[in-house]
Parts: sequence; structure tokens; C-alpha cells
Amino acid sequence: MFLEFLSYAFLRRALLSGLLISISAALVGSSLVLKRYAMIGDGLSHVGFAALAIAMIFSWSPLLVALPIVILAAFLLLRISENNPLRGDAAVAMISSAAMAISILLISVTKGMNTDVFSFMFGSILSLSDSDMILSVVLSVVVVLFYLISYNKIFAVTFDEVFAESSGISSNFWNSVLAVLAAVTIVLGMRMMGALLISSLIIFPPITAMRLFGSFKQVSIVSVLVSVATFLIGIFSSYALNLPTGPAIVIANILFFLFFSFLRQLRRRKKVTVGGQE
Repeated sequence: MFLEFLSYAFLRRALLSGLLISISAALVGSSLVLKRYAMIGDGLSHVGFAALAIAMIFSWSPLLVALPIVILAAFLLLRISENNPLRGDAAVAMISSAAMAISILLISVTKGMNTDVFSFMFGSILSLSDSDMILSVVLSVVVVLFYLISYNKIFAVTFDEVFAESSGISSNFWNSVLAVLAAVTIVLGMRMMGALLISSLIIFPPITAMRLFGSFKQVSIVSVLVSVATFLIGIFSSYALNLPTGPAIVIANILFFLFFSFLRQLRRRKKVTVGGQE
């Protein structure tokens, strides 16, 4: 089945793009979750869907239109969240619902709910074109390399912005960088997971890794491994069982989370048992 899978060009495109997007989402998601910015990803996905609706109305390139709009929205949400966390959560909810309402309204009065709309709402990585694949691969590699090169600064800003500032690291600048990386990852992942499910690709791997591991480095590495594993399980199961790829990936993430939670409970019981014997 694996050889048969690789014999199709569209499946090879989906496999390469999906693996790189999964790695990007896991790395960026580790910082977002630990900084309690996870809901920003959900808000940006809805903004991205509104941008894609505008692009489809005017027959523009969806990804090229969505990227600058989502990046601007990421800066806006980041600034609001920094000023007041409660208002930041409210702002995310407002922007999410407003963007989704606007996008559905625009689509309904123009082209209607066609196949392209459904692919961006629920994901359709198997329909990637060569140009989409090249753009996804290039931008995913840029996100991963920039994250790895700037790892120490992102680590400092993620855990202690006061310490980062005292060490000469601008927390505002690196928070903005993190927002840009998140925006790019979300726009790329929307083709894979859809606007309604892309936030799961960012949230699930880090919180799964955090069930068993405590350090930032461990969480980042395990998040990548979980993200890659769940993507492979999702795409191969969707091919073998004729399932939608995005939901299959989410279900795989849920199963990994439950398995890691089970292992955490076993470890806790073992510690209690050993402590009682002592």
C-alpha cells in the first residue's frame, strides 16, 4: 500500500507539504501554548478564511492574499493580548466570529459554497497543486530554520520576558516574530486541515508532549515527533479507508493525547507506590 501511495504525484505532494507544515506547527505551537496564546491560532484561522473568501471573489491567489492579512491580524491580536489577557481572549472571540461571518456572507452572495470553499473550510491537502506545494515547502522550511536559529531567544521570551529584557533580548520584537511564524504556519496549514481544524494542529502536539515532559526542549522535540506521527497516521488512514484527511489527523492527535495521559497516570501511580514502600 505504501508503494502504491507513493506512485501518485498528488499524494507525494501532500506527503512532503504535510510533513513540513506539521513540523512548523509543532514548533510554533509549543511557544504559543506555553505563552497561553493558543487561542490566537484559532482566531487567525478564521481571519485567514475571510482572506481566502476575498481572494476567491476576485480570482486572486488565495495564499498570497491570506498571508499579509493574517500577519497583520496576528500583530493586532498580540498587542491586545499583551495589554490585557482578558480583553485579548474577548478580542480573539470577536475577531473569529466576525471574520467567519464576513467570509460566509461574501461567499454566499458571490460564488456560493463550492468545492474550493469546502477545501479551505475543512481541508483538502490531496488537492495541492505544484505551485501550492512549492510555496508550502519553501515557507515551511523558512519557518523551521528561523525557529531553530532563534531558538534561544524564543525560549527566553516564552518563559520570562522580564529576564529576556534584562539580557538584552527585545520581548516585543521576538513576540512579533513568533506572531509572524504563527500566521505563516496557519495560512499554510489551512489547505491541509481547513480553517475549522488548523488550530488543532498547533495545540494538540504540545499539550500531548506536556503530559510527560517538562522542559521546553523536550516539549518541542516530542511535539514534532507527535505531529509527524499523527500526520502520517492521518494521511495513510484517509487513503486506505477513504476518510477526510483533516479529521483523520485530529482523531490521531486525540488518541495520542489519551495515550500520553494514560502513561502519565501510570507514572504517577508508580511514584506513589514507590513512595509508600519507602
